[in-house]
Amino acid sequence: MTSRFCRFCAQPDPALVLDLGSQPLANAYRAAEEWDRMEPHFPLPLLFCPSCALLQTIPAVGADQLFSDYLYFSSYSSSWVEHARRYVEMIGTRLGLDGRSKVIEIASNDGYLLQFFVKAGIPCLGVEPAANVAQAAKAKGVESLVAFWGADTAARLAGRWGKADLILGNNVFAHVPDLADFVKGLKAALAPRGTVTLEFPHARKMIEEVQFDTIYHEHFSYFTLLAARRILASQGLAVYDVEELPTHGGSLRLYAGHAGDHAVSPEVARLIGSEEAGGYGALARYRGFAEDARRVKRDLLEFLIGAKRAGRSVVGYGAAAKGNTFLNYCGIGGDFLDYVVDRSPHKQGRFLPGSGLPIHPVERVGESKPDYLLILPWNLKAEIAEQMASIRDWGGRFVTAIPKLEVGP
Repeated sequence: MTSRFCRFCAQPDPALVLDLGSQPLANAYRAAEEWDRMEPHFPLPLLFCPSCALLQTIPAVGADQLFSDYLYFSSYSSSWVEHARRYVEMIGTRLGLDGRSKVIEIASNDGYLLQFFVKAGIPCLGVEPAANVAQAAKAKGVESLVAFWGADTAARLAGRWGKADLILGNNVFAHVPDLADFVKGLKAALAPRGTVTLEFPHARKMIEEVQFDTIYHEHFSYFTLLAARRILASQGLAVYDVEELPTHGGSLRLYAGHAGDHAVSPEVARLIGSEEAGGYGALARYRGFAEDARRVKRDLLEFLIGAKRAGRSVVGYGAAAKGNTFLNYCGIGGDFLDYVVDRSPHKQGRFLPGSGLPIHPVERVGESKPDYLLILPWNLKAEIAEQMASIRDWGGRFVTAIPKLEVGP
């Protein structure tokens, strides 16, 4: 099972790292009247290109089908909104942004981040392909353009709005089917001596922490710094600084600009050297990932089988895309979980793709008092455990499965 050519460098036959089987689209939540309809399934392999070190999936459907109407609203994660607030405060000081500056956010979602630039009086614009989500941003006072980012969109914006001093993209780089066009857009819309920041899950952490559930059809690519730097350089952008962040199980924040515009931090060479020493530029490093994923699957299934045989009840927390990949890979449905809950009213009343589990408001947990709460978005474990601390009142326990099975109080 291979794609014929690498998404970035077009070299033939990237190598198979992990086969997650045939899965539905991770964000294709079914409405109540659709629960009994057939769902399209698509292959979900993870591939590695030895030529450019890019990890990637094969395209299942077009980006317009994936992102034009979207049910993920960033503002429902309080920790992510706080992360955005701290970023705005930091980058505003670092770059000296003020009322004369211009900021563009790509995939700006519901205005969770740009609202803080608005409050600071810094001119900003969101570019968001999902009209329903962009409407929520506009309600926050965030100017939003409904469009996909690329060279054409960037050229229109640069001509109409001027070039930006800061272009940012949080958790969007992985969602890009045409990497060259995306980066050409960054180049075209960036002012001289301007800065691009990109945040994305670090592929090294994905491998080390067995985060295979972060693989789904919306994520076309998975980046090390080795790969990301090469992709940006192909269009004349240079990475001049990098930070390692704890978000999403371990992320990178890259700072880039026009080649030659910024002094390069020693952190770039340090992390490149670390990735090279760890073998992340070669296929051999990825060989054991598939067996690691199978181990996680077996361990959770053994736990769930034991719990059900003992008459215990288990429910899931979080109707997240990563949870859908995980449940479908493990073959977990209503035979093991009674239901899942989610804070977002946009998902409540629907059914998870593939597993068919119903999505309820979080208050349902207090009504049914399950023995175990399986936290599917494990990257938000601390936040969720704090919000749901009341389950301890009846002896309920939290469960996470990645990177290894943990059952805690």
